[in-house]
Amino acid sequence: MSSVDLSAHTPMMRQYLSIKAEHPDALLFYRMGDFYEMFYEDARKAAQLLSITLTKRGTSAGEPIPMAGVPVQALEQYLARLVALGQSVAICEQIGDPAASKGPVERKVIRTITPGTLTDAQLLPEREDRPLAALVFSDAGRRGARTTPLVTLATVVAASGRCTLTTLPEAELEAEIERIGPGELLVSEAAARNKSVLLERLRLHARTTPVMPILARPDWQFDVARAGRTICEALGIQTLHATELQEDEAGQAAIGALLVYLGQNIGQPFRHLQPIERVRREAHIIIDQVARRNLELVRPLQEEQGPTLLSRMDVCATAAGSRLLRQWLLAPLQDRTAVHARQALVALLLEKDMAQPIGRLLSQAADIERIASRIMLGSARPRELVALRDSLPVLGACVSQLQAQLDVPGAETEPAALTALQQLAQAADIDPAIGERLSATLLDEPATMIRDGGVIRPGFDAQLDELRDIDAGCDGFLAEMEARERERTGIATLKVGYNSVHGFYIEVGRSHADRIPTEYRRRQTLKAAERYITPELKAFEDKALSARERALARERALYEQLLTELAPHTPALQRLAAGLAHLDVCQAFAQVAGQSGWSRPGLLAVPGLLVKGGRHPVVEGMVEQFIANDCELTPQRRLLIITGPNMGGKSTYMRQAALIAILAWCGSFVPATACEVGPIDRIFTRIGASDDLAGGRSTFMVEMTEAAVIVNAATERSLVLVDEIGRGTSTFDGLSLAHAIARHLLVQRRCLTLFATHYFELTSLAAHEDAAVNLHLSATEHNGRIVFLHQVQPGPASKSHGLQVAKLAGLPAGLLRHAQTLLQALEENAADQGPQLDLFATETLQDSTVASDVPASDTQECENGGEPFSSLRADAAAQQVLDELRALDLDAITPRQAAEQLHRWREVLQPSGS
Repeated sequence: MSSVDLSAHTPMMRQYLSIKAEHPDALLFYRMGDFYEMFYEDARKAAQLLSITLTKRGTSAGEPIPMAGVPVQALEQYLARLVALGQSVAICEQIGDPAASKGPVERKVIRTITPGTLTDAQLLPEREDRPLAALVFSDAGRRGARTTPLVTLATVVAASGRCTLTTLPEAELEAEIERIGPGELLVSEAAARNKSVLLERLRLHARTTPVMPILARPDWQFDVARAGRTICEALGIQTLHATELQEDEAGQAAIGALLVYLGQNIGQPFRHLQPIERVRREAHIIIDQVARRNLELVRPLQEEQGPTLLSRMDVCATAAGSRLLRQWLLAPLQDRTAVHARQALVALLLEKDMAQPIGRLLSQAADIERIASRIMLGSARPRELVALRDSLPVLGACVSQLQAQLDVPGAETEPAALTALQQLAQAADIDPAIGERLSATLLDEPATMIRDGGVIRPGFDAQLDELRDIDAGCDGFLAEMEARERERTGIATLKVGYNSVHGFYIEVGRSHADRIPTEYRRRQTLKAAERYITPELKAFEDKALSARERALARERALYEQLLTELAPHTPALQRLAAGLAHLDVCQAFAQVAGQSGWSRPGLLAVPGLLVKGGRHPVVEGMVEQFIANDCELTPQRRLLIITGPNMGGKSTYMRQAALIAILAWCGSFVPATACEVGPIDRIFTRIGASDDLAGGRSTFMVEMTEAAVIVNAATERSLVLVDEIGRGTSTFDGLSLAHAIARHLLVQRRCLTLFATHYFELTSLAAHEDAAVNLHLSATEHNGRIVFLHQVQPGPASKSHGLQVAKLAGLPAGLLRHAQTLLQALEENAADQGPQLDLFATETLQDSTVASDVPASDTQECENGGEPFSSLRADAAAQQVLDELRALDLDAITPRQAAEQLHRWREVLQPSGS
């Protein structure tokens, strides 16, 4: 763009277009007086995004100049709106002296605001992180790689300096991107070309921020040698030998690219990088995006602001605690020792009834993690530093209160709890000189911005005090001069004043023009008065204004010196912030457990989930009386086949089992009277489905794709939830697939599975497989109405209660009578045919693959070459209608669809020629 001829433009537009060419992807906020102006395409785009007025003013190169602007004072609110839309903004300020400039004042972009590089408190979501992420592909530029393609994913949270690094298969990238929710994603230009399909899928399907820009950066920014030097500078170390990055070139390249991008946008090197955290896949329970969505961990399925597990558990006193809680819920641990340590601290808080007192103490703490980052960047505001000063002793006070509870004679405390307290005490051990320096330097209630003055405490700096005294003497001098000039001139209405535009003045009404002394010099003409200046007043003005400007400059210098002195303490402040957040999450766990009667789960060494009196952690708080149920999953009881009517509670029962397991491995207590949970490596769900039109997939295809992920990846340590699979196709196809999937999970994958279904034929699995168990959600009929008992009982359900549920849904009475008549006829017809044979019984399918213990992927035919379902084909039409009626999802069907379905069934059952 530098080759574009700008000679036809005005000098101002030449300057603007030259700066804009250096920031083509950002809106350029070009400072002009009290406004940030935008021109040409930027103006049109901003007018549309911000709903501001688009005007045309003046011409350049023979064309009118489109123009839009926002006031300087309202900058932050407009930036917040743009960042939320994924739009970057370059802030261009006047850095030259207008009085000394010939032509346009010199201007320069001082920072670029992007969704992934936010550090300003006013632009960041308080209780969420917006990390910047970068990808490096292991096979970038190569084709035909035989090994599983891997990708290295690095993230940096600009507001805190937290840095993570992980390597994972490409197939799991989409889920991980959605988990971390990056504000921006960086890839090299080579990767953008080679992985364009994958990146487009990420852009379309990764439900992170409203918009996640994927930016192709120059390949040199991913250079390994350059990256190594950049990382050493950011961490303040000489070599990478002390880190795990020494042999990880992909990790170096990814983090190096992040640091280059951060430095370019914040206008200075990124110096507050925390020690790099290697996220190992085997250290956390993997919960993919499908499971996170179905379990409603942090976002509701339907309503924008509906209840989630996060909203249920988030009684954190600090924003940093809420951010950490989100991380824990999305990535529970697999390490029993670490989880036990969390549990021990929660138990201590509960046992000593200290959760709420600790919460009240923590609520006094500011967001130290983010303030520490802004100290390093030199952008911390005065009131943030005062809040930091007041927050420094909070963690120490919490630890002291807890330790005081341990001094009670005869009290015994778990060693893990003592260790946790010791670690918190170490984090709270902050150099007292930090607080003393802040107290000595800053006013208790300073101005919001350093540019306004009124920040440094009187008595701290003698030079500043002297300049302030001169400035403060203005009012007395002006009052004295006004009285003196009134007496000298005889003008009783004469006033001596000051404004920021014209400075000091003597104001006299026009009616007294004949009394004006000869030494008065006109300064400003008003409608009914004249304003004058005298040599005496001008001399005082020079002295006073100079003192004010010098006082503001002195305050800025002292404040910058304070930030410089605080910067080396950033690592200690970050450790303090981490300790506060950890304690905050544990007190939140304790508060919820104490208020809701939750119990401490035991951690088993073998896979299993044993729950007595379990409840759904979210639903229990939304109903008057929640019916608790047991759940037993062990290696000898791996498949629970759950039947029962719609609305009977099958989905709630399954979800609560998974949520209890997640809470347990986060270190929380759980909603149950007793619980033991074994190791879990992954949690899968196959619940509900909708089509994916953008991806060209039908509802059934989405359903089968999700099922394929489970049957290919589940292990003996996986927890699997499957709800109503196989409904998107014909009855026999769906039934066969559901049976094959259930049996594959049981026999081949040997995972812990809860399998809800309306296919009663699946209950036959329990007769042939010892590790399969039938359960049902009980319901009864009373006076023609169904009553859901929500109790889990052994054995299969006796009937589906479909018509009763349809009645509750509001289907017309006439339609329901018609359906009842049809159902009765179908049942009588089925009875006339004799007892229905089990579709999967070994007596009818002696050589069938389904009944044999061979891999489910092998497909065989019956020995006689006939169809394996021939024994069920008597009166196939009636059987088809009956099966479809049983499988009908009455929660999803509309009255019109129900009527059309009944007419279709009548046509199917109508005898030929009648």
